[in-house]
Amino acid sequence: MEIKDLTKAEEQLMQIIWQLDKCFVKDVMDHLPEPKPAYNTVSTIIRILETKGFVDHHAIGKAHQYYPLISKEDYKRYATSKLLDNYFENSVESMFSFFVKEEKLDLSDVDEILKMINKMKNRPR
Repeated sequence: MEIKDLTKAEEQLMQIIWQLDKCFVKDVMDHLPEPKPAYNTVSTIIRILETKGFVDHHAIGKAHQYYPLISKEDYKRYATSKLLDNYFENSVESMFSFFVKEEKLDLSDVDEILKMINKMKNRPR
């Protein structure tokens, strides 16, 4: 299945749906910060997510219980790959350097990342 881009609003709702796993529109509304959008707006965005293949639903009476079809991990993989490709010429080093220059990573972060890389290199396959 091809993963599609999410708008900011769609991604915000997907974060909630991933967190809840199974939910009704009301449940999503309960997790949105103030000022909350209209119920119909949230319902419409969730139906768009369904059209894009991110969620599906079970009909329970007249209500729909939504659940994710694409995992957060799969979307994270897709978004990271797209970020790397579109902004860093597919270079992890370039992205890493950017975050260091922007002071988004401190020395302890860098040390932890290097430890993870070394651990992964030494892992049996």
